[in-house]
Amino acid sequence: MKTTHTFFFQDSNNLDLIPSNTIDLIVTSPPYPMIEMWDDIFSSQNNAIAKALNRKDGNKAFELMHKILDSVWDEIFRVLKSGGFACINIGDATRTINSNFAIYSNHSRILQYLVKLGFSALPGIIWRKQTNTPNKFMGSGMLPAGAYVTLEHEYILIVRKGGKREFKSNYEKLNRRQSAIFWEERNTFFSDIWFDIKGTRQGLIDKASRNRSAAFPFELAYRLINMYSVKGDNVLDPFLGTGTTMAASMASARNTIGCDIDNSFNEYIPRIKENIIDLSNHHMENRLKKHLVFVNERIASDKLLKHKNMPYGFPVITNQEKELILNELLTVEIMQDHSIEVTHSDHPQTAFCQECDTRQE
Repeated sequence: MKTTHTFFFQDSNNLDLIPSNTIDLIVTSPPYPMIEMWDDIFSSQNNAIAKALNRKDGNKAFELMHKILDSVWDEIFRVLKSGGFACINIGDATRTINSNFAIYSNHSRILQYLVKLGFSALPGIIWRKQTNTPNKFMGSGMLPAGAYVTLEHEYILIVRKGGKREFKSNYEKLNRRQSAIFWEERNTFFSDIWFDIKGTRQGLIDKASRNRSAAFPFELAYRLINMYSVKGDNVLDPFLGTGTTMAASMASARNTIGCDIDNSFNEYIPRIKENIIDLSNHHMENRLKKHLVFVNERIASDKLLKHKNMPYGFPVITNQEKELILNELLTVEIMQDHSIEVTHSDHPQTAFCQECDTRQE
C-alpha cells in the first residue's frame, strides 16, 4: 500500500488546486481570532482589523477576523465529498480591550457559519487542556465578584456534508473493516470530553516552532483521522502549519493535502521524513500492546471475548474488529514534485501475531 502527501503554500480562501468533491475528511485548526499572537496574520489580510483593534473595537475586529475564515469554510464545503466530515479544533479567546475583560466565542461563530453553508452539525468534543501554572486564575483571585472562570478547554467541531457515507462495493466494505478501531478505543475516542490528550512533545518539531504555530498534538489528529475516515481516503488540512495532520495521516495510511499561507513553515515539513516511521510504528505498537493488556484483564475477570481477529489471531470483543490491521510504515520518500510518498506494510506485525482461543458463551 502506498499513500501520497502533498503540500502547497497559498491562501486557503482559494483552494483552486483541489477539484470539487474530492476530499473525504478535513482535520484542521485555524488561527484563533482575538488571540494576540494571530493579530498580525489577520491584519495582513485586512487592514481594517488593525484599525478596529487600534480603536479598541473588539467586536468589530472579531467579526472581521471571522470573515477571513469564512472564505476558507466556503472552500472546504466545495472540496469535501458528500458524506465527508470536517473536524475543526478551535479555542475561544479571552482578552482585555479598553479595560473590559471578555470572552470571544470563536467556536460558536464558526459553527453558526458552517451550518449556514449547509453542513450538518454533529455532537462535538471538548478537549480539556488543563494547565498547572500558578497564575492561571484570572481576576481578583479569592475576592468575590471579581474573578473569572479559567479557560482550560478547546472545542473540536464536527460537521458532515450531506447524508451518511455509504460503502457499497466489496472492496469498500473490506477496507472499512480493516480500518476499524478496537472496542475499548471506541469508548475513549467517541467520548464527548477528552481528558487524556496533553500538548506533549511529539518528536516532529521543536518546542519553539510548536508554540509559534499553536500546533495540536499528534494524537488528536491521529484519533480524528481514524474515527472519521478509512484507509486510502484523502485528508485535507487547509491550515497545515507544521504538518501534524499530514504526519497523522501517514501513520493512518491515508493520503494528505496540506495548505498554509505561511511558507516559513516549509522547512518543517520535510523533517517529518526523519521521524515519522519510528513515531508511527511505535504508536501502532502501543495500540496493540494496550489491546493485549485489555484482553488479559478481561480474561482474568472471566469476561467474554467472543471473536478472534484474523490478521493477528488475538481475541476481540466484536465481529467488527475481526479484520482490523495496523499497517506499519516501511519507507518514506520525498518525490521530485516535493510530495511525500509512503509505503505501508500489508501484513500484521509479527511480534503481535498469535493463536488464541476465544471464550465462548
